[in-house]
Amino acid sequence: MKDFMDYGFMLQNKAGERLYNEYARDLAIIDYHCHLPPSEVAEDKVFESMTKIWLDGDHYKWRAMRANGIPEKYCTGDAPDEEKFNKWAETVPHTLRNPLYHWTHMELQRPFGINKLLDPSTASEIYNNCNEMLRTRDFSARNIMRNMNVRLVCTTDDPANSLEHHIRIRNDGFEIKVLPTFRADKSMAVENPETYNKYLDTLEQASGISISEFDDLMAALKSRHDFFHEQGCLLSDHGLETFYAADYTQAEVTQIFRTVRSGKPLTGEMILKFKSAMLYELALMDHEKGWTQQFHIGALRNNSTRKFRQLGADKGFDSIGDLPVAQSMSKFLDRLDMENRLAKTILYNLNPADNAVMATMAGNFNDGSTPGKMQFGSGWWFLDQKDGMEDQINTLSNMGLLSRFVGMLTDSRSLLSYPRHDYFRRILCNLLGNDIEKGEIPADYDLVGSMVKNICYHNAREYFGFKV
Repeated sequence: MKDFMDYGFMLQNKAGERLYNEYARDLAIIDYHCHLPPSEVAEDKVFESMTKIWLDGDHYKWRAMRANGIPEKYCTGDAPDEEKFNKWAETVPHTLRNPLYHWTHMELQRPFGINKLLDPSTASEIYNNCNEMLRTRDFSARNIMRNMNVRLVCTTDDPANSLEHHIRIRNDGFEIKVLPTFRADKSMAVENPETYNKYLDTLEQASGISISEFDDLMAALKSRHDFFHEQGCLLSDHGLETFYAADYTQAEVTQIFRTVRSGKPLTGEMILKFKSAMLYELALMDHEKGWTQQFHIGALRNNSTRKFRQLGADKGFDSIGDLPVAQSMSKFLDRLDMENRLAKTILYNLNPADNAVMATMAGNFNDGSTPGKMQFGSGWWFLDQKDGMEDQINTLSNMGLLSRFVGMLTDSRSLLSYPRHDYFRRILCNLLGNDIEKGEIPADYDLVGSMVKNICYHNAREYFGFKV
């Protein structure tokens, strides 16, 4: 019987241990999709407590705490930091078999060097010890990234963002690259005319372009797209319930935009046509620049209306959706492919029932121009756990080329989430090691180990064109 979190954690066979220790363990990290606030890196933030760096903004932990009967004031509320931490420590023993239990203790091991289990009996000691370390320069934002062997991260940024923090980081000469990602979801969100028009006012200010017509909107977004490219951006991202690919005419879209700009509500058909046009136009911009476009598909957001009104979005009340995806995805990608303007693309699904759909759809549009041009992306959000990662790896192996996979990401807002890369590496090596020991793939460690290194680091560097 193995000890919890020992050197062989998640590695259930000798071949997997060898692959991990000789090929994966010491690789640097490219975190090409995260929600890390770039301001924390720009100011080289020193955190005053574990609550501030570990619990604030973490909807995964909030969901678990609520499920454990913890009142909201200890999640998103105004309870003192130590009380919030103690409530999380009270919850941790109840997260057994949830990935939070693993992540929690991996993140205490690195970078803090703490091997004790977090529970009410150890909470005070761990909280105080971590706080003492956090308040030193050795645990500033940039030094945590250095300690975790990070080479590059891509944040997630609205087109109206000034990117001032990215510019400051670059001008400071910080050796770890922090690049923006173009996330234009708000420019498509016409469901609420009042909120949408307020956003367009912000986009006007950022772009310096008055937006009264649809063509003005596209000019403003193109201007920001150009600016992001100048600042080193190489990726876009979309968070969608499903793909949008309705038929429309330019005249229809022009009139739909005039309607929403005047503050009037749109019908469901009008919303679908508008979003279809927007998604297509943004995809053309990405292809023109040679960017990679990412599509995160399948989240059903803000399910609790009461909590949304009380707390706002991204507070842990989202779930897996089950809208149809295959036909609209095919139509969207095919239109771009027929025009030879389909950019490199990563498809992420949140509904595990869509794994095979995504993997086979990606294979439809590979054209030999770039290895792994169309990617079936890593396990995302609710699938960012052992079973989800294994399912994604196995589906991709069966229906595509695992060897061309661009690997893992954190999708996190916290600087302490980098051990998720190690978690993925252990799971990958264990799967491949098991195949070796069963005689299903050769016991050629140079061959298999090379694939491990590519998946965990080199493929992402080459695919995105990162200069690291």
